[in-house]
Amino acid sequence: MEIQFDNVAKRYKGKYALKDFSATLGEGVFGLLGENGAGKTTLISILVGILRADGGTVRANGRDIGAQGSEFLADLGYMPQYPIFYRDFTVGDFLLYMGALKNLSAERARTRAVELLATVNLADAWDKKIGALSGGMRQRLGIAQAMLSDPKVLVLDEPTAGLDPGERIRFRNLISRFAPGRTILLATHIVSDVECIATEILLLRHGKLLMQGTPAALEQSIAGKVWEATVDMEESRRLAERWRIGNMKQDGSLFSLRIVSDERPCQGAYPIRPNLEDVFLYFCRDGDAPCD
Repeated sequence: MEIQFDNVAKRYKGKYALKDFSATLGEGVFGLLGENGAGKTTLISILVGILRADGGTVRANGRDIGAQGSEFLADLGYMPQYPIFYRDFTVGDFLLYMGALKNLSAERARTRAVELLATVNLADAWDKKIGALSGGMRQRLGIAQAMLSDPKVLVLDEPTAGLDPGERIRFRNLISRFAPGRTILLATHIVSDVECIATEILLLRHGKLLMQGTPAALEQSIAGKVWEATVDMEESRRLAERWRIGNMKQDGSLFSLRIVSDERPCQGAYPIRPNLEDVFLYFCRDGDAPCD
């Protein structure tokens, strides 16, 4: 499925949360990357029908999603940033209930629920009440319900919040396996969630789309602007006041710095290959004004 955003805008109290957002998403994993407050949840809420845009259109396969109504929603799986559950439901009953809402047969819903609970490492939780689950377990349950109907479009808003490092890896592998033939939009401010699995990255800043492209293309856009230098403590403090420091590692009395800078930041600094975190640091600069 192809999703097209054309000049989508949304205002709150006279301020733009999203302004002139245009992008096309085809098959694959699309990482919507931005700081907290960048407009990621606003964009997703418009896509899934929670919010109405103040301007622009969103189309699926060339047709306005609002005009499609339940036809589009039937192809959609969604996990919000803060999923809300019925705490007295058991895990199994919740997934069967969600399956009924998605018009799955009872048999199909149960089969998919069992499969997905095993996939998200909740196979033993069928009879547990949701209120007794840890935050990470509820997050994994939210991922399972979003995938329950085997949707063509999967939308995940900060899906790895509360997951430990092993669960994050498991989640990324799950999304990679699920991606063929589907459109997946994954919103996050955590670069590692998307740098290895994303087909393309959409970099969002203050409600505006700054860049869209493959991770390699975004990294190439700042070639020659990432440096490494080994300095003493006083110099490291001076550099940190002036430049974005992507990494700082102490080695005895010296510090090895990864510096994002348009120019050579200090004597002895040498250019190194950028990564996606460097791109995030370069374009998401402190002090940039929000759109108004």
